[in-house]
Amino acid sequence: MLDGGMTMSFHSVNWPPIFSAKVNKNRTHYRTRFNPSIAIQACSVFVHSNEGGKLPKSKKISRSQTPDPPLNPENTVGIIGGVSVFSTLVFLEKLVWLSSRNGEDSIPFVVCSDPAISRQLPGSFPPVNGKGSRIRLNHGTVVKNLRRKRVFLEQSGAGCIVTPCHISHAWLFEVSKGCSVPFLNMGDCVARELKEAKLKPIEAGSNVRIGVLTSNASQLAGFYEEKLQNQGFEVVLPDKATLEHIIVPAIEALQRKDKEGARNLLRVAIQVLLVQAVNCVILASDEFHGLLPSDDPLHKKCIDPMDALARFTIKWAQCTEKKVAKHSSKELS
Repeated sequence: MLDGGMTMSFHSVNWPPIFSAKVNKNRTHYRTRFNPSIAIQACSVFVHSNEGGKLPKSKKISRSQTPDPPLNPENTVGIIGGVSVFSTLVFLEKLVWLSSRNGEDSIPFVVCSDPAISRQLPGSFPPVNGKGSRIRLNHGTVVKNLRRKRVFLEQSGAGCIVTPCHISHAWLFEVSKGCSVPFLNMGDCVARELKEAKLKPIEAGSNVRIGVLTSNASQLAGFYEEKLQNQGFEVVLPDKATLEHIIVPAIEALQRKDKEGARNLLRVAIQVLLVQAVNCVILASDEFHGLLPSDDPLHKKCIDPMDALARFTIKWAQCTEKKVAKHSSKELS
């Protein structure tokens, strides 16, 4: 658990609450999985906003109000918490575990999370190719909320920004516009990893095909489709029948807490794409995360974009740290 070598800061004046950490390998013990309910209870005291999710505007932010800068601000990762606190915690676990599994310190990070944003979104989104996408509702309010978090993380010393939330990627262009530091996204990270894998087409004479499963609005499927096509991949999306009779019922099963029913339907949806000669299937939905057991044969055919984002974020942080160390050594010599 994230219980050692931490610095926590909370500001209730103008900005959403933040959580920053630099976990030291000599002071923190890790488990391959931690109890999210305990972590949520620990973090809940930092999640505070006025009624309606609005933050006070009576004072302007000053540098003195931001948290103490991390030890290595150049490679600090700024994380915009997702609509789901659980998804944010899952990403943090991946980030800490993957960056410290070889006995090294985890990379430094700052988290800005405000679950109140979920009240600004519609209760549910139509699936891919659905009519009249409702994800545009409260568009300006959501973008403003996410941009405020982004600016806060920039002023907190973050060297790059990420958001481990599929829904937030629907507004990625507007939220990242004008960002003073790199803004990493799951679509680019997945496309880059697939390109580096040098996959071969399953069917001769065709391009490599990648399936994309999402429970959200068409913009999200289009987001991945654009990133993958730019790398030369052919994207296969679920057809209308699959959406209406498999994916939508799977989400409804999850809402009824019928995890087994949702898991079986997800397996069917994956199989429908695999028979169309796709090399792998991207599970581009927070609802699908962790639904398949790791030993499930179909799990090996799937890609979790959050894993790709965590891996590339770690590469960025470690590369930046090496550059800073090299530059510092030259100055001392």
